[in-house]
Amino acid sequence: MPVESLNSQAARQAKQKRKSHSLSIRRTNSTEQDRIGLHREMLEGQDSKLPLAVRSNLLDLFGQIEREFENLYIENIELRREIETLNDRLAAEGHTLEGGDLTKGALKTKASHSTSQLSQKLKTTYKASTSKIVSSFKTTTSRAVCQLVREYVGHRDGIWDLSVTRTQPVVLGTASADHSAMLWSIETGKCLLKYVGHQGSVNSIKFHPTEQMALTASGDQTAHIWRYMVQLPTPQPVADITQQTPCEDDVDFSDKDEAEGGGGVDGTDGSSDCPSVRLPTTTLRSHQGVVIAADWLVGGKQAVTASWDRAANLYDVETSELVHALTGHDQELTHCCTHPTQRLVVTSSRDTTFRLWDFRDPSIHSVNVFQGHTDTVTSAVFTVGDNVVSGSDDRTVKVWDLKNMRSPIATIRTDSAVNRISVSVNQRIIALPHDNRQVRLFDMSGVRLARLPRSNRQGHRRMVCCSAWCEDNSSCNLFSCGFDRQAIGWNINIPALLQEK
Repeated sequence: MPVESLNSQAARQAKQKRKSHSLSIRRTNSTEQDRIGLHREMLEGQDSKLPLAVRSNLLDLFGQIEREFENLYIENIELRREIETLNDRLAAEGHTLEGGDLTKGALKTKASHSTSQLSQKLKTTYKASTSKIVSSFKTTTSRAVCQLVREYVGHRDGIWDLSVTRTQPVVLGTASADHSAMLWSIETGKCLLKYVGHQGSVNSIKFHPTEQMALTASGDQTAHIWRYMVQLPTPQPVADITQQTPCEDDVDFSDKDEAEGGGGVDGTDGSSDCPSVRLPTTTLRSHQGVVIAADWLVGGKQAVTASWDRAANLYDVETSELVHALTGHDQELTHCCTHPTQRLVVTSSRDTTFRLWDFRDPSIHSVNVFQGHTDTVTSAVFTVGDNVVSGSDDRTVKVWDLKNMRSPIATIRTDSAVNRISVSVNQRIIALPHDNRQVRLFDMSGVRLARLPRSNRQGHRRMVCCSAWCEDNSSCNLFSCGFDRQAIGWNINIPALLQEK
């Protein structure tokens, strides 16, 4: 019975201590508000380059961390008092522990357990607080606005590539694994023309710089040149399917794919009743493997193709004759691109390199090999200036200077493989399509500007294969396509102040 009364008395005392502990915490929290108010008044009188709202937000976050430390400190003090009380009672009754003092044994065990709990709480608090701090900076510094304007739906398989015409009328072209290429009205989302002359997947599409001709590359080991004539429909009022959204406020709500074969903005298939072209005007042959990409040289009198047979070929468009076979890559080619104003070609490959071919001197062409990546180079593109931008499966994008390409002038590190990139001519912004369904925007210095919104209601539901800028359209200035069988038109508004950062 004395033992039971002793235990019940100790339990009552411990309960009272817990009550006093909770009261002390409430008193601490109540006085904390006064202390924060005092700190805010002090901040207003201090000189700082940070806006007052940011400073106040930081103060709130650090205040949460301080309160957590204070609570842990109070708990530790109460725990030590309970241990000392129990130790005194056991000593008074003549109970001792073998091999030494209770304070050095049980207290050490309790202290180590408390230390581990403290360490875990500190880790959790640090992670939560730092994420809040980062989010706070994002909302205050990024004012880029990205709006999904229109979806172009009609292909029956994934879309590998897309491009925008450089002449009037301005239309969007898409190349799909369903063996077809389509031309779309940018304003209405309606299919204007379908090319069905290939016997394999259409892997790329590029438009002639001055004429209404398209160049498509295919898995049937050929590249086709075909003419088109389209008449743009009268633009219809478009329902705003999404409010203007800051580019960083994207949340991936669900990984579940929506029903296949969904419609466009209005739920309809934009390719219904679409006229078709079945025969090319010119067929470029000589490859022994899949033709993965093709592009026009400046002036449009020659075209270059890249193939899985490890070679790129330069053709005369008028005669369809092979002018040069560009060999040297050790593995399959993944992409080719031409300079907008000079006779330069860049080819990328799975051998982790990209090569620069110089045809400015008609009598001789030179080649330079660049080894800046550790995995497949998925694309390398020219800018209007003297830069080359390369993207890779090693999750990096690198910006190079044509005058000195020994090392990149900027490196962008991402969390997913990068597919066919594009660079805006006017704004010099790089659009990165990723395997993880995201599209990110960076400037030429490697500074991240924005990320396109993606949720279960908008954006791509499969990997994004390609991006393309349109400088001459007010409603849509960026397009993306992916293996969810759709292309998307975006309106990107990035303030000049944000680009200069």
